[in-house]
Amino acid sequence: MIALAIKLILAHFVGDFLLQPKKWVTHKETYKHKSKYLYFHILVHFAALIVVLQANVNYWLGVLIILISHYIFDVLKLFLKPKMNSRILFGLDQLAHLVVIALVIKIYNNYTLDFEVLYETKFLLFLTSIVGITYVSAILMKTIISKWDLTEYTEQASLEKAGAYIGMLERLFVFAFIITNHWEGIGFLIAAKSVFRFSDLSKATDRKLTEYILIGTLLSFGLAMAFGITYNYLIHLI
Repeated sequence: MIALAIKLILAHFVGDFLLQPKKWVTHKETYKHKSKYLYFHILVHFAALIVVLQANVNYWLGVLIILISHYIFDVLKLFLKPKMNSRILFGLDQLAHLVVIALVIKIYNNYTLDFEVLYETKFLLFLTSIVGITYVSAILMKTIISKWDLTEYTEQASLEKAGAYIGMLERLFVFAFIITNHWEGIGFLIAAKSVFRFSDLSKATDRKLTEYILIGTLLSFGLAMAFGITYNYLIHLI
């Protein structure tokens, strides 16, 4: 089952990303189902599936299901793109392809999905930790540092919500390093962040921005470490 899953996902990656030039995407968005590149795209997927499955005729039904569903999803995406958020549409499109792949795998390797695992204490602990180090920590940090107004520095030439996303990502990395017992990775992350923040610090006319960044960084890493250490402690008690 795992081998088949890897082969089908590899074929999907090759067809949808590796061998789909920007020119094809643009042409499809313009001409939609009339675009010749839409059909070239499906042929590329067909070729990728044939190669990874070693032209095994036993998989003809699965290949047919994947190709037909891929065509339908792509046409729907092309018509929905002007009406929907492109990022959400991309995510839904990829999710739909993966669901079809999972169904095809089930045809050849019958398996059952155990949803009870979603209610196991270990999974709930992990989910709680993830929510805690992302959104909960972001709100806590915003509340704590809101007493200092550095709008003139923090909003100048900055991407929308970039700081919040960067903070979430760094805390996720710290959490992952801790629960996998790779504490040295935290040092690397701090060093990397310091390098990228150097230009901000060097442009500050006083110590305000430096202190603000240090407080935010220490809070972010501290919260991530607290969640990581707590997770490691509790996981051994469950």
